[in-house]
Amino acid sequence: MANYSTHDIHNIALVGHAGSGKTSLIESLLHRSGMIKTKGTIERGDTVCDSDDLEKELQHSLDIAITHLSHENKQVNIIDTPGYADFLGRGISILPAVESAMVVINATTGIEPVTIRMMDAAKRRNLCRFIIINKIDSEEVDHDALLENLKETFGKECLPINLPAENGKKVIDCFFQPGGDTTDISSVSQAHDNLVDQVVEVDEELMELYLEQGQAIEPEQLHDPFEKALREGHLIPVCFTSAENGAGIDELLNLFVKLMPDPTEGNPPPFMKGEGADMQPVDVSPNESKHVIGHVFKVINDPYRGKLGIFRIHQGKLEVNSQLYIGDARKPFKVNHLYRLQGKDQEEMKQGVPGDICAVARIDDIHFDAVIHDSHDEDHHHLRSIECPLPLFGLAINTTKRGDEQKLSDALHKLEDEDPCFHVEHNVSLNETVMRGLGELHLDVLLQQIKKKYSVEVETHPPSIAYRETITRKAEGHYRHKKQTGGAGQFGEVFLRIEPLERGSGFEYVNAVVGGAIPGQFIPAVEKGVRSAMDEGAISGFTMQDIRVTIYDGKFHSVDSKEIAFVTAGKKAFLEAVEKAGPVILEPIVNISITTSDSFMGDLTGDLAGRRGQISGTETGRNNTLVIKGQAPLAELEGYSTQLKAMTGGEGSYSIEFSHYEAVPPNIQKQMSSSKQA
Repeated sequence: MANYSTHDIHNIALVGHAGSGKTSLIESLLHRSGMIKTKGTIERGDTVCDSDDLEKELQHSLDIAITHLSHENKQVNIIDTPGYADFLGRGISILPAVESAMVVINATTGIEPVTIRMMDAAKRRNLCRFIIINKIDSEEVDHDALLENLKETFGKECLPINLPAENGKKVIDCFFQPGGDTTDISSVSQAHDNLVDQVVEVDEELMELYLEQGQAIEPEQLHDPFEKALREGHLIPVCFTSAENGAGIDELLNLFVKLMPDPTEGNPPPFMKGEGADMQPVDVSPNESKHVIGHVFKVINDPYRGKLGIFRIHQGKLEVNSQLYIGDARKPFKVNHLYRLQGKDQEEMKQGVPGDICAVARIDDIHFDAVIHDSHDEDHHHLRSIECPLPLFGLAINTTKRGDEQKLSDALHKLEDEDPCFHVEHNVSLNETVMRGLGELHLDVLLQQIKKKYSVEVETHPPSIAYRETITRKAEGHYRHKKQTGGAGQFGEVFLRIEPLERGSGFEYVNAVVGGAIPGQFIPAVEKGVRSAMDEGAISGFTMQDIRVTIYDGKFHSVDSKEIAFVTAGKKAFLEAVEKAGPVILEPIVNISITTSDSFMGDLTGDLAGRRGQISGTETGRNNTLVIKGQAPLAELEGYSTQLKAMTGGEGSYSIEFSHYEAVPPNIQKQMSSSKQA
């Protein structure tokens, strides 16, 4: 039996830019709480979270790690996340498992790109947000300026809950025991008053006592409104720490157990029920007496230990030897073992309660984003889609040794199963397998895993760009398919119209046939023919999108009409319409953010303009850095990393994310169309 209840659980994600010290911070927390005897270090490669050989080599986290500690009879689950922009999706994907996101910031470098993106992701997920300023004992850190920068970037809701003192050797509490001043930053009593002022705004009764009657407010009275302010985003506490010297670690543990929400106090997870347009929000509550509902937020494939599915229990009590279903599967699996994770180590659990983060092993059908449950009443439950970055950076991949094709395919799909921002696609016409991720580092790490973990030697080369095709105006098409071969023939006639949709809308198929001109059983065959033509493309062989097709008339023959006839007629009628509809080739446009010294601005903006890019603005970063923001066609960024390093002496870095599809210039479309015809 678990010796704690849901009210004793606190689930926290540590997120933030690479180098902010998240992994070291967890080491200090585990050590101070007595979970580990010796605090590990990044340099020695003996931390709980970074257990992978490549992580130890690079001295940076490359994947998530789940840890736990006990403090004052509370169970605290902490998820460490990688800070490289290339692994942003791995950090975002775990947010449904927690109530609180703590964004860790390096005091010396301040707000960085991943800091902003993770703050936004946590806000979209309605999580309670905290900011941890780590490495406060570093030299020449201006804490006042950093606090002001936080407020300018994320809002006046960013208020310190403790303050550094003695050059970062310790911190002074501003919430539980306010009093006294520190010469390092503004007064503690003022910081306390600012917190109280902010918190009482969400509680009218407490505000009246505080403002009109002048009563002092005790920390105990602030507990409920404090958590309400967190849930509503009305307060973002700022905590100062140093994982290196231990300053602020005790205060952080105190914050975990006294002020951070438990699963009954955080915003409820956005579960939905139904399919398509019929989807409706559904209540999933942290109640032990209800059916078990859990969400799989991470999958790990281990060649020796099998597949490990890591999930958060959102409802119900789960016990060993019980049975669970995966999604709408009709066959359950038995929970032979239930695990709690401490880095790479697995600890046996007898049961899990709402709020617990658990794992099951060797369940082949379990997959990322699956809802697991013990009742078919929940078989269509799912969480609102996780908004992960779109993987655009690609490499075409093939084996160097004949006969390893199946091994490579298996390895790629296992890696795809683990990572929400890694996709594998196969271009049949080019016989090209392409792996796509968020950047060079992302794919380089996966290539090393393919070699070391799955023993497959591969070679790579730049892939074809993921172009698309669409139309620019309405048009109609007609085709009569008639074939006589000696017995029963083939006959099908189709009239249809096509029209463009907004970018990103996909495909719509509308049946407007009346009077039985085409029998109902042949309507799907017409759609099948249309989809076949869209997959093959009409200009240069790229998939078509953002088109509405309406079939409105046709003819059939009582004997000769067959499905194949209407498939063919639908395809040919669609292609005829496309020729008259102003077809264009679309290319992916990405948002690009380049961080460098301001001395390189002229060279970089000129280079980007030469790549058909557009600058949207610049921002001044810390330490005399400049952030250039703009958009560019993905096709023009091939080899950009090498060029950027050459222009900036290795100092520059960049990140991209998908923005939209846009028509290629006419001269490029002409070249691409000519190459297909040739």
